[in-house]
Amino acid sequence: MKAPFSPYLAGIKPGLKALADRLSGGFDYVSILATDSKGLAVRISRHQKSVSDATMTTERGVVVRVLKDGLYSEYALNRFDPEKAEEAYNEITAGIEAQRALLKETATAVYDTPALPDEPLTLFVEKETGALPETTDVVALVDKLTAVLEAGLARDERVIECIVNAQSTHISKLFLTKNRDLTQSYVYSEGVIIPFASDGEKTTNGYEGVSGLTGPDLFDRLPGRLDKAVDTALELLTADRIEPGEYDVISSPEVSGLIAHEAFGHGVEMDMFVKDRALGKDYIGKRVGSDLVTMHEGALCAEDVTTYAFDDEGTLAGDVTEIENGILRTGVCDALSALRLGAVPTGNGKRENFEHKVYTRMTNTIFDSGASTLEEMIASIEHGYLLEGMESGMEDPKHWGIQCIIKMGREIRNGKLTGKVVAPIIMTGYVPDLLGSVSMLSVDREVFGNGGCGKGHKEWVKVADGGPYMKMKARLG
Repeated sequence: MKAPFSPYLAGIKPGLKALADRLSGGFDYVSILATDSKGLAVRISRHQKSVSDATMTTERGVVVRVLKDGLYSEYALNRFDPEKAEEAYNEITAGIEAQRALLKETATAVYDTPALPDEPLTLFVEKETGALPETTDVVALVDKLTAVLEAGLARDERVIECIVNAQSTHISKLFLTKNRDLTQSYVYSEGVIIPFASDGEKTTNGYEGVSGLTGPDLFDRLPGRLDKAVDTALELLTADRIEPGEYDVISSPEVSGLIAHEAFGHGVEMDMFVKDRALGKDYIGKRVGSDLVTMHEGALCAEDVTTYAFDDEGTLAGDVTEIENGILRTGVCDALSALRLGAVPTGNGKRENFEHKVYTRMTNTIFDSGASTLEEMIASIEHGYLLEGMESGMEDPKHWGIQCIIKMGREIRNGKLTGKVVAPIIMTGYVPDLLGSVSMLSVDREVFGNGGCGKGHKEWVKVADGGPYMKMKARLG
């Protein structure tokens, strides 16, 4: 079935068009983004079950962006009544004039920005989905997830808890300008299993997730991830500490995705170029990895939780080749930053929600595959580790340092896995050195969409990342 566009947005659309026309009389550019996203979130643990309609991207509201005398301003409304369009017009114009007055009063320098392009375009997209969160049988879903929890607890007496989370969001967005009328509706879902194990002295956890551009039917895949999640938690009970040093390593697709996100995440978001806060600005056209390294970023380079038809500025989604055979070709860019840099927007202008401003943000960030098998990669290592499971990561865009916290490493000696496990692992390094050491890539790859990304201390959005198995040299501790 197709994800139906919001009846609420369809109902207020004529009024929003009239509002845009009214505002166009006093401003050089006007855009309106209206959102209506319904969510379903279920949390199951041994002692608690909860159901809510709040997910990371659940929202309903309108944000207006206008340009006057080279200055862009925005004003958000949490409700819009077409019968009171004049009241909305007065509220918006008064709010924007107050913003402009404050800038003048504080003698704040204003960057003179031209009008955004506004070529005529009409788009109506309702993506295919398996089900809708708003019509899901919640009781049946809770029972299904509870069965997963109980199966996890029954696996081993050392399993003391098994948290199962599932959320699904039906997103509808409408973008209007004088010449643009863009509509999209889609559903994404994600679920995770987090079993905890204890031997009386040590407590560990596993983590397995599913994600996709579909509805709550996705959660049927969770039982198939249970055994691996529990096995990981149990294995970690016997894990040793790693001896710090530089090793030949193989990153699993999940860890490859973490590296992609941290190495070429914020560092090539081009609003950081405007602020001169990213070293990537000086590396366009230069080598940042081995010949094997090619990386894509964009809402269309994979189909997962952050795949959409257009971004929050009305720019059509894209598939950008950021790195091509080791050469950094470009970053990704929101529309306003593109104007300031003389670049082309890439469809990466995203808001946390309608009340927040647009930043350049990641969507799908993925390394391309290679020509090797995992078995060939393991056989090529005299002493090193197969790295599995991501915990978190950080980067320093100004100096291109990277830090990845990885759940576990499987020791490799003389081309074979020894069965020894080490955990936790912190991988650090300088991005061009790390990617420059990539010497093998597997033929397969995966994409993971269970995470979110913050910019600074705020501005959380959905992201996905991934890649193949990658062999490289890395500093581990």
